[in-house]
Amino acid sequence: MSHQLPTPTDAGPAFPPLPTPQPYGPPPRAARRPRRRPLLWGALSALLTSAIWAVAVLTVPGLVTLPERRSPDMGSYRVVDDLCTTAKLNRFTQLYPAQSGTPYHYSTRHAALDDMYCSKYLKKSTGETEYSSLYMQAQLHRQTDPRGEFEAQQSGLRQRKYLITEVPELGDQAYVGYLDDRSSSDRTWHYLTQVLYVRDGGLTYYLSWSGSYQEGKAVAPDRETIRQALLMDSRDVLRALAES
Repeated sequence: MSHQLPTPTDAGPAFPPLPTPQPYGPPPRAARRPRRRPLLWGALSALLTSAIWAVAVLTVPGLVTLPERRSPDMGSYRVVDDLCTTAKLNRFTQLYPAQSGTPYHYSTRHAALDDMYCSKYLKKSTGETEYSSLYMQAQLHRQTDPRGEFEAQQSGLRQRKYLITEVPELGDQAYVGYLDDRSSSDRTWHYLTQVLYVRDGGLTYYLSWSGSYQEGKAVAPDRETIRQALLMDSRDVLRALAES
């Protein structure tokens, strides 16, 4: 059976139509961007104004009044030469009547900071080998507010696992930190620390007690008894520093 090819009129055009020719020549230019000259001049003008103002501030005294930094309130607190003598620590002396060694103290003076320190080692009796350590420091911050560092100290004790309890009605801020640290080599040994921190205006103060005991061989020092001794003796010390 023969197949008849369609005629050109039946099959349509043999090739697709050619695109319409375009005229020769370079492509049209892109539209020009708006000039930035006004913005540039504005920036230069602002910089020039700032420079002139800076020169004026440096060369004309009193043109700008900066807020004065207030010094911390010292109240009636004064630096003493021997904090160990000023701090009687009557309550701790009743708990530990025997003294071990000689107390150590120093006092330094500076326009920004006065520093007083004392350390004592006490025992329940002369023949006893175990002793308790007392460390005390009072600082008068004359130029810098100690509030931030005081709060940072409390945060540091919390990170070291101290148990913190606030103490109301003692200075502007006060708290007691307590730590029971067991020996890593012998878990029956306990190393105890209780410390009282006080901030009152520009004064910062701490009194730290530390002792130890071994389970089955000694009775643990009563935590509340030590806490009350810290509070009672510290109130006396602060009163003495204010009256000196």
